[in-house]
Amino acid sequence: MYISRPKATPYTIAEIATNLQVSQNHLVKVVHFMGKQQWIITSRGKGGGIQLNPDALTLQLGQVVRILQGDQPIVECNHPPCVLRVGCGLKGVLDQALDQFYAHLDQFSLQQAIQNTAQTSQNLSYIPTLSIEA
Repeated sequence: MYISRPKATPYTIAEIATNLQVSQNHLVKVVHFMGKQQWIITSRGKGGGIQLNPDALTLQLGQVVRILQGDQPIVECNHPPCVLRVGCGLKGVLDQALDQFYAHLDQFSLQQAIQNTAQTSQNLSYIPTLSIEA
């Protein structure tokens, strides 16, 4: 979301880390991961930096979140074995809810999320004031 904002020069890790108040070391790992996913374009050297890959704009949000979350279940009943798993319906309910969560996210692209963010920012920039006349 941060690097989706138009800018004349590529974003740098130092700049992003400062503005988002995150560790540069952690951000290096995030940028490496996102580069491997081809969500961003990175370039080294003078004038280098990070840019959003335009192809990433078509990604479904559900797809992005699935990749970020991995295959981690909400609850794990088998390792270690839960003594309540026989007759417990919680895992099925949670799995179904997770499927619905991803299905909802899949209705939106990264481009749509960026546009919604831009529209929200524009709407927040105008805050009407009340004038009280005596």
